[in-house]
Amino acid sequence: MRSLMCLFLMLAFAGNAKAEEMVSIGSFEIDRTEVTISAFREFIDATNTTTSAEIAGGGEVYESGWVQKPGWTWRTPFGLPASDTEPAVHVTFEEASAYCAWRGKRLPTDAEWVEAAYTERRISPPAPFEPGVTYPYPTGMSPEGANCLEGCGASPAIDVSAVMRRGTGYAPAGTTRPGVNGLYDMGANVWEWTENGASGQKTTRGGSWWYGPRQMHRDHITTKPAGTAVVYVGFRCARSL
Repeated sequence: MRSLMCLFLMLAFAGNAKAEEMVSIGSFEIDRTEVTISAFREFIDATNTTTSAEIAGGGEVYESGWVQKPGWTWRTPFGLPASDTEPAVHVTFEEASAYCAWRGKRLPTDAEWVEAAYTERRISPPAPFEPGVTYPYPTGMSPEGANCLEGCGASPAIDVSAVMRRGTGYAPAGTTRPGVNGLYDMGANVWEWTENGASGQKTTRGGSWWYGPRQMHRDHITTKPAGTAVVYVGFRCARSL
């Protein structure tokens, strides 16, 4: 059943946003979707990189405290076969930075990510978005349309609840409803790394499928150790114009 669902979502994604497509926001541009397993694999194969989660034998998930999950890596995020369109997770801040640099990009600064996620910069955006308006959520005035734990409505999430103690799981990149600036999943799905200076604690933005709408709000700020490699943290890239 899961393989059939993945195939359907892969076909839907093929006619939707592309993983490497970027959106211009003033002086920078940012990926329209979260970086996918397929895109990340290209980097891994080209650079012969082994991620820290792979070296450790698996990434982590929070159960009764942080628990390492053998075999849970970017290739098999939940220890199960994954489709190419699923977001790449179990990736540390440094690994995400290296990927973006390999693409000729970089991680977005925290200020850039916030600008792109909450303030509509399109000249003629589709309703209900309006030019110049700063919204409380990346989906607009409400969290509806995101893939979060509760309070966001239905989503095309891949159900991996059988191996999780919380939540349903993430949705393939570009399959939820587009939000502010036509970007996908700036709210929920997976947390996203941002660059916020030299500190060993790096900001993650947007919340995830693990949490409800509160973590999606523009005022919510969370940091994690840069070496964190967990099932609900991914990323997207940016580039200066």
